[in-house]
Amino acid sequence: MAKLSLFTLVSLLFIVTNVSIWSLDAQIIPPARYDGFLYGNRHGHGHADTILIEAFFDPVCIDSRDSWPPLKQALQYYGSRTSLVLHLLPLPYHDNAYVASRALHIANNLNSSSTFPLLELFFKHQEKFYNAQTHNLSRVAVVKEIVDFASSAIGNSYYSAIQSGFNNRKTDLQTRVSFKFSASRGVHGTPTFFINGFVVPDAGSPVDYKGWRKLIDPLINAKRSRDGETMHLLL
Repeated sequence: MAKLSLFTLVSLLFIVTNVSIWSLDAQIIPPARYDGFLYGNRHGHGHADTILIEAFFDPVCIDSRDSWPPLKQALQYYGSRTSLVLHLLPLPYHDNAYVASRALHIANNLNSSSTFPLLELFFKHQEKFYNAQTHNLSRVAVVKEIVDFASSAIGNSYYSAIQSGFNNRKTDLQTRVSFKFSASRGVHGTPTFFINGFVVPDAGSPVDYKGWRKLIDPLINAKRSRDGETMHLLL
């Protein structure tokens, strides 16, 4: 039997070690729960009585920011007939997107009612976290800035918990899962929207309020017609 060289043994050890690491990392996929933040007190994913909208946002993306107000207006108009699940996709060319997305996961863990207010705060003061504005700041300085920023939305009493959240492996994994989930759905830009599992055309462009009405009204009418037909058959 041929003897293995030292180089071969080292190479095999390297492969086995990395496979083990990849296996451990792969254990978080699929996650224990469906990815995303549910907007408001509504039915979530898989509920037959609502039209499900899924939005993929980057908290420091200008188009994500611009698309939120008309989507929010549409959600308010349709009420319980629609539901929204927000997924985070931190784009790699936005330097601070991952840290901002992680802050949203931390907020959701601490107080789920603060998640969307924090998102809106990021949108309102988005320019603070653009690449050019933070070019001369270290990663540590950016995280501190976002901890200070997030505590104003979640509550100053949560400051230490928010700070600790950035040292918690769990919040890092949650943010990675969101990114991997987006990739698994074929999403590579923000904003991207799905309605009842189907991608909305022109992904990556904001949809205005009239656009949402044009997309959802026919679905509402079709649902009414179907329910009416069912009722008629039962009479």
